[in-house]
Amino acid sequence: METTFSPVLTVCGIDELPGQSSRNVTHVLSIVDPELPELEAFGTYAEHRRTTLRFHDIIAMAPNRVMPRPDHVEAILRFGTDFLAREDKQASSHVLVHCHMGVSRSTAAMLTLMAQANPDESGENLFTRLAAIRPQAWPNSQMIGFADEQLGRGGDLTGALRRHYGRQIKSRPEFTEWMTSLGRQAELDMAVLD
Repeated sequence: METTFSPVLTVCGIDELPGQSSRNVTHVLSIVDPELPELEAFGTYAEHRRTTLRFHDIIAMAPNRVMPRPDHVEAILRFGTDFLAREDKQASSHVLVHCHMGVSRSTAAMLTLMAQANPDESGENLFTRLAAIRPQAWPNSQMIGFADEQLGRGGDLTGALRRHYGRQIKSRPEFTEWMTSLGRQAELDMAVLD
């Protein structure tokens, strides 16, 4: 299915932002840790619309950390609604979503935006397209759960996420140790291994 969200979709980490400045980015969704200062990289970008959300990449409560919450996903969906309602839908557009490493929060946000724009596309297809955009994607399970609920997907996104985790573990075995070290065992346990 052809995406109706945008002709160009990019997910990246903070260290990759300078390399995106010449790519005609028109819309940016930044998801960063609350304590991170304003990013200077955007000073080299052409005019663009940017929304910044601040929360940590965690899946369980932790001291001095901000969990992803339903209102964060609501803000992501507002970003998507504003993009879809833009005045000149025929003009070229490039949506960039980033977080610290471009692996978890940003990929969950991009999947949410894609699901919002393509309500009839299966979660499985959306995750296949997400992996093509960002092969190392490991979307934050809390965010996907909120998106599934808010978009009325009835578990489709969460089920597809479980299969995506399984594929990532199989193709990138180092993710098991990495996610364990980050306290993400619950996501490893969710994985459906074929």
